[in-house]
Amino acid sequence: MLLDLSPYAFKLGPISVHWYGIFMALSFLVGAYYLLKMGKKIGLDEDFILNLAMIVIIAGVIGARLVFVLSNYPGWFISEPLNVLKVWEGGLAWHGGLLGGLLSGWYYCKKNGINPNMLADWTVVGLSFGYIIVRIGNIFNQEVLGRMTQFSFGRWPAQLVGSSIGVVLLLRFIYLQKKGVPTGYQFWSFIWYHQLLRAFIEETVRENPLFIIEYVSPRWGLGFITLTQWFTPVVMGIAYYMYKIACRYNIKSDS
Repeated sequence: MLLDLSPYAFKLGPISVHWYGIFMALSFLVGAYYLLKMGKKIGLDEDFILNLAMIVIIAGVIGARLVFVLSNYPGWFISEPLNVLKVWEGGLAWHGGLLGGLLSGWYYCKKNGINPNMLADWTVVGLSFGYIIVRIGNIFNQEVLGRMTQFSFGRWPAQLVGSSIGVVLLLRFIYLQKKGVPTGYQFWSFIWYHQLLRAFIEETVRENPLFIIEYVSPRWGLGFITLTQWFTPVVMGIAYYMYKIACRYNIKSDS
């Protein structure tokens, strides 16, 4: 059974503030704060860090929204273009956000002579925290629903499953920070493990359309194979390849 929750935190006249938007803003603030804190520790210019954060956030939101609309409501671009802009109501594709933020941030770092892998490592805090609380925002929007089961709890709490993955990855980041792992490992291994956990746990219990191979267990509420699950090996392969490149870069820097 779905919880009867309002998607609105509060309203000011005609302006409605969504819980989803608040949680999204909080994730941006936490990520930017950690990036600024770590950057100052090694003497990076504050303006550079703040500009980087803004560029990554804006490009990430644009990428996430465009991929979501293209995947789910492509007709909006012609029939209802204003709906494309309503990111505060929910509807962001994680892969699109990651791609938009990564490409823009990578270019900006390279342009300023900064190793992008180093700063990418620091973004894991914001990415993990964002995944935790934005999935909670999905509950208020009645989206990212789990499949129905034949057990007493009914529908899988897919949003909380996703939040749990974010918690695990955040704790993993904190643990690895004490171990002194190579530059780039935190970020690319985060992508690798996030994709693994999302595909084999979260996507399996989510009520998403299946492609080519379609299998659903009505009793357990498990489904295979979604579009995200098909693309997961590709993303994991790219993450592994990029980490190997980061390793070679680290060796050259040390020599």
